Amino acid sequence: MPKNTYPKLHNAMWPGLVGKEAGTDHPPIGLDRMLELTVNAEVNGQKFDGVDLFLFHPHTDPDASDEDIRRMADKIAGKGLNVGSVVAPVWPGTVGGSAMGTDQDRANFVLAVKKACRIAKILNQHGVRKYGIIRIDSADSPAHWDADPKGNTKKIAATFREAAKVANDNGERLAAEGEICWAGMHSWKDMLDLLNEVGMKDSLGFQADQAHTYLYLLGYNAEQHALLKAGYGQAEFDAAYTKLTDSLRPWTFDFHVAQNDGSVHGTGDHEKTGRHCPADDPNGKLDIVKTAGYWLKDAKDRGIRHICWDGCMFPNAMLENPKTWNTILGTMIKVRDAHGWN
Repeated sequence: MPKNTYPKLHNAMWPGLVGKEAGTDHPPIGLDRMLELTVNAEVNGQKFDGVDLFLFHPHTDPDASDEDIRRMADKIAGKGLNVGSVVAPVWPGTVGGSAMGTDQDRANFVLAVKKACRIAKILNQHGVRKYGIIRIDSADSPAHWDADPKGNTKKIAATFREAAKVANDNGERLAAEGEICWAGMHSWKDMLDLLNEVGMKDSLGFQADQAHTYLYLLGYNAEQHALLKAGYGQAEFDAAYTKLTDSLRPWTFDFHVAQNDGSVHGTGDHEKTGRHCPADDPNGKLDIVKTAGYWLKDAKDRGIRHICWDGCMFPNAMLENPKTWNTILGTMIKVRDAHGWN
């Protein structure tokens, strides 16, 4: 029996898609295969409790019929898994558009959240989904944002408010993914300013990813907001990490366990962002279990019921290796043992 039963341990399905390109040595990996890899992982009799989903092709058609969504739910539940958080298709080329773009772009962004809410409702009614959020980001780049930081932050916030109203009407919460490749969200300070500008703390919060937020400390894409300098020591790291997490933790609705080696990486059409490393990467900069505790303090009070592993842009050979998933699962169990609850 596990030491703690919460938070539930989930695996992300989008690493089979993000940064993948057909016709290369890292083609997309289908949902069925990602589910199989998840189900096959086991450490001392413990397995993953569920998955977080990407609501776009080829994993999920955002306009799939109710019946098709229920079939997907049956498949996932039949494998002994739950669904937690889901990712709305907010980017240009999917359903959505830039949150700071034209009126049509911004309307498309809100439409993407509406479609995600519909799918989430079906999953909830089915019973396969009992917790989790809908994930968004600004769907634009820091370079575009930098042309008018104040004006663009206000535009993004206005779009996010409209999307949050839609989510609230559907009994859902939104979490904005803190990542250096997203406009107005590319530093811890800009992210915090945006959350305060939206001002809907019960409906729109933050998604913390250990790999991405590590780069917040280093000031990638926003040197003026760096909290650490090269050659830092443990005491300096602890102070910086405390400041980072004390600032963003009160907003955090969703948490990704991950490792980072201090570098950036991008493949396919995904801009460079925090490199996700294997959980046991010798070059990893984070004590995963210890630093997870900073984010998971009072997690139950913030409505967090699960945590998710994110291995975006792992090579396909790594994703297909069963050892990868057992190592990840073992690390997540340690996080839950250290910081979870019953």
